[in-house]
Amino acid sequence: MNATEQLQYEASTRMRYAVIAFIAALLLVGQQLIQLSGPHTSVDELTLDLITAHKRFPIDLIGAIVNAFGLVALIAMLAWLHRLARARSQDIREWVRWLVIAGGTLSALMAIAYAIVIAIKANQFVASGNQGYPRANALTSGGLIAALPLVAQLGSLVLAGGFIWTSLNGLRVGLLTKPLGYTGVAAGALVLFPLGAFVSFIQGFWLVGLSVLFAGRWMNGTPPAWETGTAVPWPSSAQARGGGRAAPPPRQRRTRRAELEAQAARGNAKGRGKAPEPAPASAGSAAGGGDAARNRASTPKRKRKRRS
Repeated sequence: MNATEQLQYEASTRMRYAVIAFIAALLLVGQQLIQLSGPHTSVDELTLDLITAHKRFPIDLIGAIVNAFGLVALIAMLAWLHRLARARSQDIREWVRWLVIAGGTLSALMAIAYAIVIAIKANQFVASGNQGYPRANALTSGGLIAALPLVAQLGSLVLAGGFIWTSLNGLRVGLLTKPLGYTGVAAGALVLFPLGAFVSFIQGFWLVGLSVLFAGRWMNGTPPAWETGTAVPWPSSAQARGGGRAAPPPRQRRTRRAELEAQAARGNAKGRGKAPEPAPASAGSAAGGGDAARNRASTPKRKRKRRS
C-alpha cells in the first residue's frame, strides 16, 4: 500500500476509531466509578471480605463486564494505531500488536472469571452456618482462586508492554504529539500499579485526547505525519533551537573554534607586515595645491616664543 492509498484508508477510518477511543474512555472510567459505589469494608479481614463481596455481587460483576468491553475498545484502538505507525516505518515490529491483543484479552477474561468465582465462594460462605475464619480460608485457598490473579497480572504485564511500545512508536513516526505520546507511556506503565481510580482517569484522559486527534480537532493542528502518509519525526530540543538542524558535537565545535582562531591570527600577522598605502589625492584639487599641502604637512611646526 503506497502513501496515497494509506491516506485514503485512514481518512475512511479515522472518525470510526475516534468514536472507539472515546467509548473506551467512558467504559474504563465508568467501571472505576462502578467499583467505587456500593458497600465496602474498612478492615482487611477474610471473613468480612467474603460477606462484603456477597453484598456487592451484582456491582462487581457489572464492573468487570464494563471493564472487559472497555479493554476490547482499547485493544481495537491500539491495534489500529500500531498499523498506522508500521505503515510509516517498517522498523516497527508486528509482535507489538500481538502484545496488546493477548494482554488485553487475558486481563478482560480474568477480571470476569475472578468476579464470578469470588461471588460463588462468598455465597457459599454466607449460606453456611459456620462463618468463621477456618471456613473462609478453606473456601478461598483453592488453586483456582490463586491462579486467576496470577494470570490476570500476566495479562496486565503484557498489555502494559504493548501499551507503552505503541505509544512510543506513534510518537517516533509523528502520529502522536509529544504530550499524547508521553501520557500514553505513563498510562501504560500505570496498568501494572493498582493505584485505584487514578489509573482509569489517566487512561480516560489519554483516550479522550486521542479521540480529538483522530477526529482532526487537535488544538495545534493535525501533526504532519497524518497529512503525508510517511514518518515525520518530531525534532529534538537541540534541533528545535538550531532551526531544525542538530547542534554539532562538542569535539567538532572545539575543532571549528580552533580553525577560526588560526585564521584570525594569520590575518592579523599579514596586516602588520604590510605598509599602509598613502591616501589618493582628490580629483578636484590642483596639482600645485596638492604639492604645497604635502610640503606643509611634512614641515615641522615652529614653536611660538612665550612672552614673559
